[in-house]
Amino acid sequence: MINLYNTRIEDLAIHRIGNKNKGELLYTSSKSTLLDDEMHSLLKEYFLKPFRSKEEAYYSFYHDTDLDFHDMYAFAKAIFSTPAILLDKSKEIAKHLYEQSVHPHIRSGELYVCYFDNVMVDNQKTDAIGIFKSELKQDFLQFEEGDIELEMILQQGVNLNKLDKGAIIFNVAEENGYKILSVDSNRYDAKYWLESFLGVDVFEDENFFTKKYLKFCQDFAKEVVLPAEDKKEEVMFLNRAVNHFAKNDNFEETAFLNDTLENPELIPEFKNFKVEKGPKYSIEDVSEFPISNTAVTQARKGIKNVINLDTHVQIKMDFTNPDSAEKFIEKGWDEERQMYYYLVYFNREEKK
Repeated sequence: MINLYNTRIEDLAIHRIGNKNKGELLYTSSKSTLLDDEMHSLLKEYFLKPFRSKEEAYYSFYHDTDLDFHDMYAFAKAIFSTPAILLDKSKEIAKHLYEQSVHPHIRSGELYVCYFDNVMVDNQKTDAIGIFKSELKQDFLQFEEGDIELEMILQQGVNLNKLDKGAIIFNVAEENGYKILSVDSNRYDAKYWLESFLGVDVFEDENFFTKKYLKFCQDFAKEVVLPAEDKKEEVMFLNRAVNHFAKNDNFEETAFLNDTLENPELIPEFKNFKVEKGPKYSIEDVSEFPISNTAVTQARKGIKNVINLDTHVQIKMDFTNPDSAEKFIEKGWDEERQMYYYLVYFNREEKK
């Protein structure tokens, strides 16, 4: 979990990156940009707003051989070691981005490299490096008073309500390539920002594995449990899966299967499905890991607890009391009508 409320921009360098293939130039500033209180407030909101509502899917710098050969990792490590060299290192970052700006669709724009202080990551106070790029310009009107009329002037500028590209490098997990968050609103070349420039891969922590494993369980429920059992059991399996994650600090697959699959015949089906689908979720060799409560909460919100029937009737199950569906809902077959039915037991109708 990240908290950016008290974060401050301690240093900022701004450069302009052209498209190298189009003959556009690289312009680097020779000094840092000073910010008054108003500009600090505006830029902080511009830079950080997209990350406040973002699901925490962290990345980290990655290199096939060794991180010491990774340019961006080296730049970040140097800045964290000596924040005063941010301007010099930001020029190298700008040059690195310029060298990657060769695709014909890549737009020129301003690059902002800043040093943040007072950042909270997983309840740990640290510092961070922000790298942001503005690309799209919008038309706006300025007005000046003339001798006999109000003159209208058309200009172009950056919309501070929408960040085009950005990354925050948190000064944690240095040995693993740091924890990094990234946004990219203009995905005209998906590899340009994440792969060519940043050179990152998914950061495989407890948040990553918890999210991936629960997403895998959703597919297993839909593709295996539903055909083998029924819609009720599909929904209940997912509820039991989330509850298992919620009440445990560490995940162990055997305990999970025994706790969530009431039909023992589905256990080998689960293991076969994992062999088949596991690589898609990067969990093929994963059977134990710490559990992320944040990821469990997010997963619970995405699980549907409604059974939709072809008779235009819906049955909604309350997962606050998950045993209710097990105890008070029965499924059967009516021979006379040749239809399935759900039998629901209750004492009284609640008035809400």
